[in-house]
Amino acid sequence: MNIHEYQAKALLKQYGAPVSDGRVVLKADEAKRAASEMDGPLWVVKSQIHAGGRGKGRFKEPEAGDKGGVRLAKSVEEADELARQMLGRTLVTHQTGPAGKQVNRIYIEDGSDIARELYLALLVDRGTSRISFVASTEGGMDIEEVAHNTPERIVSFSVDPASGLSDFHGRRVAFALGLTGNQVKQCVQLVKNLYRMFVERDMEMLEINPLIVTTDGNLKCLDAKMGFDNNALYRQPDIMALRDETEEDPKELAASKFDLNYIALDGEIGCMVNGAGLAMATMDIIKLYGAEPANFLDVGGGASKEKVTEAFKIITSDPNVKGILVNIFGGIMRCDIIAEGIIAAVKEVGLQVPLVVRLEGTNVEKGKQIISESGLNVIPADDLSDAAEKIVKAVKG
Repeated sequence: MNIHEYQAKALLKQYGAPVSDGRVVLKADEAKRAASEMDGPLWVVKSQIHAGGRGKGRFKEPEAGDKGGVRLAKSVEEADELARQMLGRTLVTHQTGPAGKQVNRIYIEDGSDIARELYLALLVDRGTSRISFVASTEGGMDIEEVAHNTPERIVSFSVDPASGLSDFHGRRVAFALGLTGNQVKQCVQLVKNLYRMFVERDMEMLEINPLIVTTDGNLKCLDAKMGFDNNALYRQPDIMALRDETEEDPKELAASKFDLNYIALDGEIGCMVNGAGLAMATMDIIKLYGAEPANFLDVGGGASKEKVTEAFKIITSDPNVKGILVNIFGGIMRCDIIAEGIIAAVKEVGLQVPLVVRLEGTNVEKGKQIISESGLNVIPADDLSDAAEKIVKAVKG
């Protein structure tokens, strides 16, 4: 789960990290009051969406004076006007895709005098199963671009959970960032605070870009992006309360409410599978036969008839889906339950596209019998290869 910048900065402040004073604006008539509560003489007006590259982004149907989703104002009145211009419009960045995201929240904060822009991040390194730090002197840029063009300017290391974080980790970050004097002491404390927050809040990713050195020589977190482990949210109710469902794919949101593992993709063949490994194999073989999967969908090992019905409804709600492949290997999951769920879903939402079903495992014959006697136009398949070939042929046909 991701949160907005203003929410991330509130968390940073709770853990003693230096951030600018700021106010969130949800309605246009709140902007002037929010800006007037800060000293100025410079205000930064930021669109709040779950995507990076906001400053370089562009609005759909551009208006005169548009300069991205992050802009500077030199008066309360100008900050008010900029907030009104951005609220409700769709911002397109390199991370949103061409569809963009609607700006429903604005964050207005005090401007900062910047001497240097740096990069600092914490993330879970899947290779080592440890928390890793990533630091670079090239802040304010996409880290992928830095990694591609100047990889020597990125320093990365992990923290051994047995020994934990020590001051030398903070000093290592400070030296990698070229900090000196009192800035080193500030960096050591900041690294401690960020690491503690990362662990206590079950984070997956914490990115400070840029981490700045102000003209008076102090560190400040100028922007922040945070991601949290969905599987740990049950023990983070205050983090869960920050969830902005308008930023999430409606299909993925609906799937999460039924404990379905669903990720929307750009293809034309919808997939319903039980088991993540089998789902990946199903997506691969669809590509092998010349088509693209429209989603990853794992209904799990203990799915009920109702859960299968909801999964089918989510797949058919995607207008890009031109065909559906159901691939079930029944171990814990019984094939007759899957069959009953498919029948119930088709009767409820209709079937406008080709449907290929491959069942194998527990109660497979009963499952096949349920489908064959349903009177539905379902194409049976004997194995995974046969199923993929049939659905691709039916779609491309």
